[in-house]
Amino acid sequence: MSQSQPESPPSLYAAREPVFPKRVSGKFRNLKWVIMLVTLGIYYVIPWVRWDRGSELPDQAVLVDMAGRRFYFFWIEIWPHEFYFVAGLLVMAGLGLFLFTSALGRVWCGYACPQTVWTDLFILVERWIEGDRNARLRLHRQKKWDFRKARLRVTKWIVWLLIAVGTGGAWVFYFADAPTLLVDLFTLNAHPVAYSTVAILTATTFIFGGFAREQICIYACPWPRIQAAMMDEDTLVVGYRDWRGEPRKHSKEITEDTPQGDCIDCMACVNVCPVGIDIRDGQQMECITCALCIDACDDIMEKVGKPRGLIDYMALTDEVSEREGKQVKPVWKHILRPRTILYTSLWSLVGIGLVFALFIRADINMTVAPVRNPTYVVLSDGAIRNTYEIRLRNKLGESREFALSTSGSDALQLQLEGLSDNIVEMPADAQKLQRVYLVAPAGSDPASAETTNVRLWVEDVENGERASKDTVFNGKSN
Repeated sequence: MSQSQPESPPSLYAAREPVFPKRVSGKFRNLKWVIMLVTLGIYYVIPWVRWDRGSELPDQAVLVDMAGRRFYFFWIEIWPHEFYFVAGLLVMAGLGLFLFTSALGRVWCGYACPQTVWTDLFILVERWIEGDRNARLRLHRQKKWDFRKARLRVTKWIVWLLIAVGTGGAWVFYFADAPTLLVDLFTLNAHPVAYSTVAILTATTFIFGGFAREQICIYACPWPRIQAAMMDEDTLVVGYRDWRGEPRKHSKEITEDTPQGDCIDCMACVNVCPVGIDIRDGQQMECITCALCIDACDDIMEKVGKPRGLIDYMALTDEVSEREGKQVKPVWKHILRPRTILYTSLWSLVGIGLVFALFIRADINMTVAPVRNPTYVVLSDGAIRNTYEIRLRNKLGESREFALSTSGSDALQLQLEGLSDNIVEMPADAQKLQRVYLVAPAGSDPASAETTNVRLWVEDVENGERASKDTVFNGKSN
């Protein structure tokens, strides 16, 4: 007698069902269009904006010059030792994200996140070529590939690929002179790193925006799992007023004897959702707070003669008040609360600090590093000599002459290696390492003392601007 084979365990894997959002009109959809145009316009156009900094400096308004170790942003230039400006901007970006999340939930994800913006653009292309939701669903469910399906799909993929190439190409233009790099890319004279970067960004944009879409937001992005720490019961999020909409029934199921909420179960809110959720099931991690379901529901409510706002921005405290028939808080009270005020204050303090640091920084700068091996040298006449390496920085857009001097002891004599006088020629927007000697005659106080505090000065010969650094002179103590 043969033994029966054990049953295999059920599969826990479920294939992804693509989401085909339906076209919707309304104030939130219009806001998303505006934000898309602004953000994409900035991204693609900024590398081509010119900014005159002088004949010796690049004229690209925004440029990350990796070779020259500079970051140019219109009239602002950030040097490597000023990286705290970049760190401060990153801190401000983080605090700004915390602020908007605490006030309006995942509003960044719904409107300005690059994944959302490019996905919206790809869906727009898809809708133009293949039709609205029902047409795209029929095409997706059509198993047989005929000429029409192949033509629509290939056309769509070609347009997606062109957008993706433009995305990767625009990114590399931020790191080199855009017109020059464009010519080099087409003439195959660009650096391999440029081609590799364009290829990687093209592939990721094509795949993430065209195929992965909501999967990036749900599974790859960590923000949905972090955002709860910034939200509380007063955070305004997109929600469904189930106390008003339930019990929901389709129009065909409505009779005079059955209770009926305002929701007619038309599925409009589900059909327009870019992540494919049903907002009527309550708050969900997948919701990106794009508010397209609000536009869809408001349109249906107007058509059936019901008040707008069945789906709306609301807070948990509003839900409790509305259920009890009480007056809800005005929007400004939800926005202005201790958490958001704290984030705003921190954000403002960092911003003010950066602006203050930007305006007080000098156009000339120096660092001093004493050479410790040996600490000092005894010359043939008994004089004591210390050696220093001074790094001079000229942040101006033109060449200047810098004069070096010392203070703290009249006995110390300053000498520059390789130069007959104390004048250093500094190119525009450059730094230079100059070796400097301080010599104390035999028998002088600095020569006989163990250490003497001194101050080294650098002065712009043309305008008299000065900078200084304190150091010590090591003598031969008795």
